[in-house]
Amino acid sequence: MIVSSDPALIDAITNATLEAFRQAQITLPPDVITALTNARERETSEIAKGELSNIIANLDMARSRSVPICQDTGVPIVYVTIPPDIPFTRDIYEAISAGVRQATKEIPLRPNVVDPLTRENSGDNTSVGMPAIHAKPGDRCTITVLPKGAGAENMSRIAMLLPSERDQIVKFVVETMLLAGGRPCPPVILGVGIGSTFDGVAALAKEALLGPIDCMTPFEEELLAAVNSLGIGPMGLGGNTTALAVKVRTGGCHTASLPVAVNVQCWACRRATVEVSY
Repeated sequence: MIVSSDPALIDAITNATLEAFRQAQITLPPDVITALTNARERETSEIAKGELSNIIANLDMARSRSVPICQDTGVPIVYVTIPPDIPFTRDIYEAISAGVRQATKEIPLRPNVVDPLTRENSGDNTSVGMPAIHAKPGDRCTITVLPKGAGAENMSRIAMLLPSERDQIVKFVVETMLLAGGRPCPPVILGVGIGSTFDGVAALAKEALLGPIDCMTPFEEELLAAVNSLGIGPMGLGGNTTALAVKVRTGGCHTASLPVAVNVQCWACRRATVEVSY
């Protein structure tokens, strides 16, 4: 049995966390880059084409210089999978937090984490509840990161609909984007959670952003078309591409409720997974 206090394992988790944040902050996943490139080709607005070209040029520059693609490097959100032979203890939380502190110093990440009331900055992106760590069982030990900036996160919403209001889901998603306008730096990717509970549906919406955006279900395509019909366009300056994708994740819910959440992600859909090896 491997024990989680094994120094080699702890160091490996810390290093994997650091590497995952480095990858996520400096390069976007290939499916997101392809979606941005395709959107530029489809755009009929010259202003929109120009904004998408600026985004793509920004990505090239960040990659060539090994620097973050956005000054808002977000708050650290981490998903960890734990295989059966690794006990899930506080050591794993501490190892991930150590990786976040190293990432803040070395990449570097902007220190964004503050106390919600005093607004005192922790200085290293860790504090009570940060990094936000979500653990699940798995065959391998992996670290997945999803840094979220405030411009997009602030536009996210939850609605506790009734079962009879299923036809209001599309309206709620579109309304969320309409209220957001250009503030979340579109073109966005929308993670939509449907079901579970008040807190659970928010988690579903965020987890939906972990999925690849180069494949969507018919319902996701319907939502995407409705959002893009708003004409908000890249950076809110008009165009065909208000969203690159809409991803939906569902969960069982009470017979008397229909929770819906929309987690807004800007064009910089930063996510990366690193396997822990030691």
